[in-house]
Amino acid sequence: MQAKQKVVDEARRWLGTPYVHQASVLGAGADCLGLLRGVWRGVMGHEPEAVPVYSMDWSEPQGEERMWAAARRHLIEKSPEDMTPGDVLLFRMRDAAVAKHLGIVSTTDPQRFIHAYTGHGVVENTLSEPWRRRVVACFEFPLEDL
Repeated sequence: MQAKQKVVDEARRWLGTPYVHQASVLGAGADCLGLLRGVWRGVMGHEPEAVPVYSMDWSEPQGEERMWAAARRHLIEKSPEDMTPGDVLLFRMRDAAVAKHLGIVSTTDPQRFIHAYTGHGVVENTLSEPWRRRVVACFEFPLEDL
C-alpha cells in the first residue's frame, strides 16, 4: 500500500470519534490536533514531541503561530495548490487570527478532508470554498522511511 494512502486509511479509522478538547484517543475523543497526533502514531510510531496543555484559544492572545511552527518542525511544507491525499492542511479560521485548525486531505477529486470539528467530532467534509479560502499551509508526512 502506498504510504500516503496509509495516512488516509488511518484518518478514516477515526471517523465518528467524538470531539473532546486536548484528547487523542481513537473512538473516545479527539480535537483536530489530537486527530493528527493519533494518525501520526498509527502511521509513524511515537509522537515526535510532547504536546503542552493548550486552551481553546490556543496561541491567539500572544499572536504566535505555534501550530504552524510545530508543523514545520515535523512535517514537510508544500504548496496548498499541490495537495494530495494524505497531506495535512492548516486553516486560519478568522482573518488576522492565528492558524489553529488541522485536517487531512482524503480525496482530491472531489476535494475532501477529514478533521475533528467542535460539535461534530471526526468527520469527512468537502473542501468547499469557505474551507478552501481558510487554508494557509499544506504539509506532507515524512514518509520516506515507510
